[in-house]
Amino acid sequence: MSLWRHFDGAKVVDLAQPMRTGMPQSPNHPRFRMVIERRHGDMVREDGGSAANEVILTGGHVGTHVDALGHVSQDGYVYGEVEAAGIQSHHGLSQYGIETFAPYVGRGVLLDVAAVHGVDVLPPGYEVTPDDLEAAQRRADVRVERGDAVLIGTGWSREWDRPTRFVGDEGGVPGPGPDAARWLVDHGVAVAGGETIAFERIAPGRGHSTLPVHRILLVEAGVHIVETMRLTELLGLGVAEFLLVLNPLPVVGATGAPVRPLAVLAA
Repeated sequence: MSLWRHFDGAKVVDLAQPMRTGMPQSPNHPRFRMVIERRHGDMVREDGGSAANEVILTGGHVGTHVDALGHVSQDGYVYGEVEAAGIQSHHGLSQYGIETFAPYVGRGVLLDVAAVHGVDVLPPGYEVTPDDLEAAQRRADVRVERGDAVLIGTGWSREWDRPTRFVGDEGGVPGPGPDAARWLVDHGVAVAGGETIAFERIAPGRGHSTLPVHRILLVEAGVHIVETMRLTELLGLGVAEFLLVLNPLPVVGATGAPVRPLAVLAA
């Protein structure tokens, strides 16, 4: 049977937030800007044709994006006990840049923690626990397996159009705490993703002063993180298992890069 027949009638759900100037983003990273550099009519070809083009300025951790393993260090070392100072320069990382991320095409599992608590959106600053993740598995009748990409539903995508709330200025951001991060590691996940800028819980008034989940996943376990995903539609469909296609831009030496994840749902 042709491979393509398996996708007859399949539904594809886009899990990326739209990128535009002024969108919510972490204060730790350069802001996204897009301007039209050449407009239609600025240059007209002899046959009457014309074209427009743009200049895009962005950091690697803006919009929906994947964190490279070289993004975070602890006590001077990145994943694999590699000294951070020895692999970085103005030209980027010589190890663990985002171009080393192997495109992920595999099982995605959505754990809807907001639904476990009977709400559309978890409260700001809520810490997702291992008990929450276990309860989300039971609710969806699904089990996380080694090599899965696990997405944690907090409902925070719904706050995208409220920038100060989305970034946590109004009381923090919900997300997994250190215990939940270790739960993910113990279950052998290949990728962990969520709807918020920092993936992990941001406590009220703390900002991004400490990010222990990043340390556990990136530095200690070598698990890539996907941040600022748009999970609203997927959560609304109530689908817990799907084919996830995840392929960030292969910017050589970059610590992260934008991505447009796709969830492919069986017919």
